[in-house]
Amino acid sequence: MRLVARLDQTPFSADILDLSHDGRGVARRDNGKTVFIAGALPGETVMAKQTARSRSFDEAVTLEVLQASPDRVPPRCPHFGTCGGCALQHLDEAKQILAKQRVLRENFERIGHVTPESWLPPLTDDAWGYRRKGRFSVRRVEKKDKTLVGFREADPRFVADLSICHTVIPQIGDGIAALATLVDGLDARRDIPQIEFIAGDSTPDYSGIALVFRHLQPLSERDRDALVAFAQAQGFAIFLQPGGVDSVHPLWPEAPSLSFRLPAWDVELQFQPLDFIQVNAGLNQKMIALALDLLDLKPEDRVLDLFCGLGNFTLPLARIAREVVGVEGEAGLVARARANATHNGLTNAQFHAADLAQNLGGHAWMRAGFDKLLLDPPRSGADAVLKQLPLKGLKRIVYVSCHPASLARDAGYLVNERGWKLRSAGVMDMFPHTAHVESIAMFEL
Repeated sequence: MRLVARLDQTPFSADILDLSHDGRGVARRDNGKTVFIAGALPGETVMAKQTARSRSFDEAVTLEVLQASPDRVPPRCPHFGTCGGCALQHLDEAKQILAKQRVLRENFERIGHVTPESWLPPLTDDAWGYRRKGRFSVRRVEKKDKTLVGFREADPRFVADLSICHTVIPQIGDGIAALATLVDGLDARRDIPQIEFIAGDSTPDYSGIALVFRHLQPLSERDRDALVAFAQAQGFAIFLQPGGVDSVHPLWPEAPSLSFRLPAWDVELQFQPLDFIQVNAGLNQKMIALALDLLDLKPEDRVLDLFCGLGNFTLPLARIAREVVGVEGEAGLVARARANATHNGLTNAQFHAADLAQNLGGHAWMRAGFDKLLLDPPRSGADAVLKQLPLKGLKRIVYVSCHPASLARDAGYLVNERGWKLRSAGVMDMFPHTAHVESIAMFEL
């Protein structure tokens, strides 16, 4: 709970002792209170200004680095420190992934009370121009007489005034200013709150990149013509979203297709513009290969893939295993996963829709018997389904995680309550330059 008392914003000197899980420097005030300082690295001395206060800690921002860490590098992006999209551009890339590994290790120790028998080498790919899916906020600012298109600032009440983004794929990241100019010229410039982007493989008709314009009022013919002209000039597909997710429909081309290939498994995944796909295409392929390797797949194996989505893991698994069952909570994704299996000629992959956070006793697939289990849950983790699954017949579990705390909690349950061994674990840099920690763990009985 925030205190109402007036902040003392007098600059103060601080020695940085550690790096927090969200990428801020950790220091102690003279009164012993912890302060989290944005833009500071361990081992540095900085001048900082307090920005917020709570009962247990303060927050601050770096004004000047008095003594720099040898791991500090110049941020590539001119918007770093204002835009909330990145937290670690000032830290050497090789040290970023080590910091994330430390976060995972500390979560295992503190939350799960477990330690892996071995640490996997960190999995990395290109650190720039990797982000193929995201959402830009849009805001018309009358005082500036301009429309802003970008990610939220560190203070999420504000939209960052971006001219470029080096982490987004270049076709989008280099064209943010053009996108802002486009919106600013529309009649509906005050009625477009967000633009989502997603990229698949290119097609003969367009680049494979789609933009989804959310609009709160019907668009004029003039606006529709302007969007089509922009799409044709850029080679993008344009979708409109006048209401909920089900209202999304193409503007141009008439029927654009979105898909990406996983060449190592001769798989093509087709998707819709608001579907979840892994943000980092290069890292995704390495992650799939690692997961399949950790599962130690045999041709006779039956595999259960929980939180399967479009079949990102399921279909590569089906190229090797005897049978794969994918389960996902969103019925639309399940339908597209089934269509993807058919599209790829895979008859040994079946899919079911089920809310994996609820009671699953009525689902026959729960009692079907499996050799291996792969799961890739959301941030909330997989404790509900793990406590219901009959785990005794399984030989291995591979757990892909986007949140180290929930992975640590679930690992603690498997090890300390169900008798499994945490054989190996490691981090994967799905989101370079951010504090996001993607990880993977393998368990055996």
